[in-house]
Amino acid sequence: MGKQTDRIEPEIRTFIENQKIFFVGTAMTTGIVNISPKGMDSLRVLGPNRVIWLNVTGSGNETATHIQESNRMTIMFCAFEGKPLILRLYGKAKSYHPRDIEWNEYIDLFPKYTGARQIFDLEVNIVQTSCGMAVPFMDYHSEREELNTWADKQGESGINKYWQNKNTVSFDGHPTGIFE
Repeated sequence: MGKQTDRIEPEIRTFIENQKIFFVGTAMTTGIVNISPKGMDSLRVLGPNRVIWLNVTGSGNETATHIQESNRMTIMFCAFEGKPLILRLYGKAKSYHPRDIEWNEYIDLFPKYTGARQIFDLEVNIVQTSCGMAVPFMDYHSEREELNTWADKQGESGINKYWQNKNTVSFDGHPTGIFE
């Protein structure tokens, strides 16, 4: 049913690149565990042991906080159509902000999103598959545009103000590093 490997094989890469949603899990040594759904065109496989994903402005910024203390990250994909499969990528993550050199190296791999906030870079050391036979079939209709529409209305200065008001501290009261 399931197996583990130390790399993203071509068949798994194809599966990842065809997914419309993925889930990111992070945690500090204490406090909440965060699991966040991600969509849009925001993930790239860069090699057999590396993926990056673009994080856009949202109500919280837990992932950024968590990886500052504990850089463990899990990304999970589920097949909602076709052959059943659950796929998890385990590894160590780091983040790049618009102020970082790496940001400029990778940002052009993604569509332009006004709310772009961080790029997370995951060095994958375990790739695990499991059956997914209990995951329901679901039909994909389209992307939701509300977040992009909201961000475009805010503009760069409005997004910056939102970050100052909502994204500088995690739910547990830890700094997110967004303005360091």
